[in-house]
Amino acid sequence: MKTIEEITLLYDISQALSEHRDLKKSLYTVLDILSTSMDMIRGTITILNPVTNEIGIEIAHGLSPSAIERGKYQVGEGITGRVIQNGYPIAIPKISEEPLFLNRTVTRKLNTVEEYSFICVPIKKDDKIIGAFSTDRVYDPEFSLQKGMEMMTVIGSMIARHVINLESVRMEQESLRLENQRLLKELEFKYQIQNIIGRSNKMREVFQMVYQVSKSNATVMIRGESGTGKELVANAIHYNSLRSDKPFIKVNCAALPSTLIESEFFGHEKGAFTGALTMKKGKFEIANKGTIFLDEIGSIGGDVQVKLLRVLQEREFERLGGDKTIKTDVRIIAATNKNLEQAVEDGTVRGDLYYRLNVFPIFLPPLRERKTDIILLADFFLEKYSKENNKDIKRISTPAIDMLMNYHWPGNVRELENCIERAVLLCDSGVINSYHLPPSLQTGHESDTLPTQSLDEAIARLETDMIIDALKNTQGNLSLAADLLKTTLRIITYKAQKYHIDYRKFRLSSR
Repeated sequence: MKTIEEITLLYDISQALSEHRDLKKSLYTVLDILSTSMDMIRGTITILNPVTNEIGIEIAHGLSPSAIERGKYQVGEGITGRVIQNGYPIAIPKISEEPLFLNRTVTRKLNTVEEYSFICVPIKKDDKIIGAFSTDRVYDPEFSLQKGMEMMTVIGSMIARHVINLESVRMEQESLRLENQRLLKELEFKYQIQNIIGRSNKMREVFQMVYQVSKSNATVMIRGESGTGKELVANAIHYNSLRSDKPFIKVNCAALPSTLIESEFFGHEKGAFTGALTMKKGKFEIANKGTIFLDEIGSIGGDVQVKLLRVLQEREFERLGGDKTIKTDVRIIAATNKNLEQAVEDGTVRGDLYYRLNVFPIFLPPLRERKTDIILLADFFLEKYSKENNKDIKRISTPAIDMLMNYHWPGNVRELENCIERAVLLCDSGVINSYHLPPSLQTGHESDTLPTQSLDEAIARLETDMIIDALKNTQGNLSLAADLLKTTLRIITYKAQKYHIDYRKFRLSSR
């Protein structure tokens, strides 16, 4: 039968386990209670990692962080390893006389006069051993190790549920960490500079500039028409920089309403405006130690430009509605398809902001100026979308290649990608033909829409229609018709005679 002290101890532990929602905090409280009630000097809860088969200290009392880090065991190694391997508790009266005791945490001075006893019991999940619960105390010949071991076994079963949940959380965190590492490696490979497609001289210049600027912290301005791949270059710069393992935050400035862009950039405090129910961190705060990509930077308003200039100069800002200054270490990559120099002259972009952003400009050439890259890109997109749509398309026919090469590509690489994706969807054979490409790429020869009249004939027809329409509106008055067409009476009279137009037919008959 348990004593009043034992029942009180178990009750206190039960209360501690149900008091906190934080699993670790509950377990730390249990160890604190045991330190007082059972004269425990040190206590540990260890968990077995089923992937690495390594046993590590998860919760500890009376151990320094460095000692916890040293407390690593394999299954079957030392007392803790034996308990987890066999599933039976072990009590050692004097650890100095036990050769299996490893003292890996180096917290017990085994060569001193003071002796320590050690008790270790398994923590079970159903019939599976997932960890161990151990304590050590100053050796007392009158203390019953058997009773202590029985009490710890009971306590071990009480904390088992919390340890199981803690193990699940830890395994989930480990799984997320490994997944993040995998995705980061995948991103680094995907956005290697070598993976940007292009062999033209202008693209080689771009690659050289990306190589040069990636390892620095310089602010980069990427210029180019829409669809030239500015975001792809920004990705390459970040994932080849010294900040590649830190956050990479992208903001499309043109997609944000002017009323929300300041909150998105710098965050806001609770109650800063109607609807601000909670505090929100801004993109610059989230991107700390990493990189922020500001796409379409030329579209932001003047009030936000002032605050953005401060971030560039002082590396600090305040949340909307707050007065606490927040420091940030963030690299800025901006991009735009606008003529910023003209915008500075017009007053829509601040000159000081422009010069702060334009530290290292990179100009991406439009696709029409890198014709030699068209086939490389087309083949890449053909392979990509053939795999996505489970089609076995081998090549692009010569007439289709001619059409691709002769087109002026106002939408640049993005338009080319869309054209190839459409062609892949329409193609039912192993070859992309010219008729699989959009009508906008087809010339008069392919579409049989060559002009059937000469330029002079087209002009004569247009002039005839305009003169007749003007005479109708002026009821045959040549002077008024000339004014309507913004020409002279002599010219319209000459043209009317040339095209055999009788102005008198358009006059109202007199009664």
